[in-house]
Amino acid sequence: MARPISDETAHKVTLHINNGYRYATLRPRVTNEATGKRMNKSIHLGTVTESLKFIPGKAYLYMPPAERKQLVFPQGWDLSELDSLPSTRKAGRPSYNGDAQNRLYGDVWLMERVAEKTKIREDLEKVFEGNKEKVDDIMTLAMFPYISSYSYSRLARWQRYTKTPSARVMSPGDITRLTQSITEKDRQALLRLRSERIGKMELCAVDSTSRSAYGSSLADIRWGHNKENIALAQTNEVVVYTLSNHMPIYYRSFPGNIPDSRTMGVIQSDLRCAGFTNYVMITDRGYGTVQILEDNILHDQSAIMCMKTGHKFISDKIDGLGDFNVRPDGMEIDLDSKLYYKQYDIDYKVHGKGKYEKAASKMRLNLFFNPSWRSEGQINIDMKVEGQRNSLQQMIDGKEEAPDDETLKRDFCMFDVKLDKKRHVVSFEKNEKKYNDSLRLLGFVAIVTLGLDLTAPQALAHYKLRDEQEKYFQQMKTEMCSDRQRNWSEDGKTGRLFVLFVGLVIGSYIRHIWKTTGLHSMFASSLDMLDEMRNIRCIERQGHATKITPFVGKQVEIAKAFGIDIPVGCEPGYKSKKVGRKRGRPKKNES
Repeated sequence: MARPISDETAHKVTLHINNGYRYATLRPRVTNEATGKRMNKSIHLGTVTESLKFIPGKAYLYMPPAERKQLVFPQGWDLSELDSLPSTRKAGRPSYNGDAQNRLYGDVWLMERVAEKTKIREDLEKVFEGNKEKVDDIMTLAMFPYISSYSYSRLARWQRYTKTPSARVMSPGDITRLTQSITEKDRQALLRLRSERIGKMELCAVDSTSRSAYGSSLADIRWGHNKENIALAQTNEVVVYTLSNHMPIYYRSFPGNIPDSRTMGVIQSDLRCAGFTNYVMITDRGYGTVQILEDNILHDQSAIMCMKTGHKFISDKIDGLGDFNVRPDGMEIDLDSKLYYKQYDIDYKVHGKGKYEKAASKMRLNLFFNPSWRSEGQINIDMKVEGQRNSLQQMIDGKEEAPDDETLKRDFCMFDVKLDKKRHVVSFEKNEKKYNDSLRLLGFVAIVTLGLDLTAPQALAHYKLRDEQEKYFQQMKTEMCSDRQRNWSEDGKTGRLFVLFVGLVIGSYIRHIWKTTGLHSMFASSLDMLDEMRNIRCIERQGHATKITPFVGKQVEIAKAFGIDIPVGCEPGYKSKKVGRKRGRPKKNES
């Protein structure tokens, strides 16, 4: 008869010695999916010294605290190292027990306080079930590119002279294992928590950018429209950015060859699953298709959409303005934007399931017109026509063979071209209909609003706020050093994007405070502001409390602008603690 399995067996820690190395090992029973056989799996929780002192490793540090409590260690082992971990350390101001350190800390200190202010650290601790060690490692990875502008290969060296949230030095192998341990489940959990941080009817801009890649190991790396105009394959990174709280709230990666309009269905489905419901979506012309418009109507999604003027319900309104010289009759001038505008109420119904019909709520077309745009556009079209005319005439004079039909139609779209049997150009004639159609819509911009009571100038002002999201992409590719794909595995990519999202939540808030306060006149950029904070040091001596050097000059102004309290003992000025009679006339009942 087999020995019964104890409930403690799955959580019992044993000493495993291999080639002189001593490991604290957990050996749970698992089932081989291929063979169906049950077998023991070895999990090395850390190392064990000759004196039986347990040194926790990655597997233990990334284990949820609830699972740690279930572990059964052998009697006689020294577990004193566990008392110093952030997850188990008691409240208070403990003395430092490590080697003496004198490290830079000011910029990291500021980013740690911003992580608390934006609640991103609180959300991360919920995602990873209170595992503060793993959260500290993620925060360290998120801060490093923004502060140092280096790749992760220099992280361990940076940690030697900078105090970071992570207490352990992270090697490239540690970074890879950490990012590969972050899953899609963690991403969804974080997005759900971030959805609770935004208010009602917040303006949220949706846009994408391309990230070029040198390799081809990732499935999403494809040739597409590279927005950096670089001859490299790419992935497309989509971000939803709240223009009210000034930080990203959603991210997803798509293949590099997929157009923006084809991604919106997945984006909206993700947002609804994550709990984003009561917000206003702002999109540019890349997402301005009839399919997306009608999907917004069916789901009662409030939106501000810039759409192409070629859509029939828009071009009909433009045609209704009639012929004009400088501006159409009936349009008003907006003093702020210096554009002519006119707003139309649109009656638009969409077929739902079965015979159900859904009418658009407060759908309005906002037309804007600029005569200078029209003039410049007409010059460009005339130059295009003249260039095509000269090329066709050269083909006739030189008796050159014309390109294939597809290329001919694309490169000489303004002309009707006749060819002989040898594909030589015989004659060509300007297509007046195409030419006039091209001129008809010049100078007009169309913005459609759904479910909102906005005037045309208000709709335009809200739409212009998208510029902040464009600055976000610029920050991602420059200050955060994320202009290229620097990972080569699918699970590593998931973790890297997760870390990048966390870093950009912190970085976007820092940039917003710098730009909207007096710090903008004091520092040329947010990076200069972090440089000013950098020389604040954290001094650690064994057996003594940690000491932070004083804040001086502009460092005090930075803390005030962010609304962050300076650590006790580091603020300028001093209030006497002398014991004695208070100043002023004593009370009558005092002796």
